[in-house]
Amino acid sequence: QIHQYSSEDLKMQRYESELNWVSQINDALENDKFCLYYQHYYPLSKVVDGHHYEILLRMLDSEQNIVPPAAFLPAAERYGLTSQIDIWVIRNTFKWLSEHPEHLQQLCWCNINLSGHSLADNDLRRHVLTAFEEFHIPYNKICFEITESMAIVKMDETLRFINTFKKLGCVFALDDFGSGFSSYSNLKNLPVNCVKIDGSFVKDLLVDPVDM
Repeated sequence: QIHQYSSEDLKMQRYESELNWVSQINDALENDKFCLYYQHYYPLSKVVDGHHYEILLRMLDSEQNIVPPAAFLPAAERYGLTSQIDIWVIRNTFKWLSEHPEHLQQLCWCNINLSGHSLADNDLRRHVLTAFEEFHIPYNKICFEITESMAIVKMDETLRFINTFKKLGCVFALDDFGSGFSSYSNLKNLPVNCVKIDGSFVKDLLVDPVDM
């Protein structure tokens, strides 16, 4: 097959862009150029004691600018790098918690997102178990979030992962519910503790009667 290169070829542009992201992701993994943010959860009906938040991932580019995950995660998924990223997030979150024992004591739940591709990685469970033991993080303070669409596609692997860590005390949330298959029968089969409704359904709740 002969393919004539053109800089205006959209497929080639996407391919070159993804290769560039792969290079930056590998550099970030090797040189700790990822950074973690957190976003608190607050109930509207009561005041609660302690911390409950979700960990959010960002990346630093060569000029130290913050890169949002939507820019680089698609390339990470396509080229099989999500497991390494998830392990980085877990280890660095656990490390920070272990270095701040007073904060850890006040922590109710810390939510960490897992890629569906990672759940199919046989080494992921071993790495996560090792991180819990190494940093002495109580299992019941960690909530793993999995997206609905990937959970359904990787149902067997998802169930194995959930069952392993639920027995130890971890909590699970099903993320982006409604954006994928939205199957209530599948929802019954996934032993999750929380269902996070996709933002497209709730962001206009106050002004759109259909969303309400």
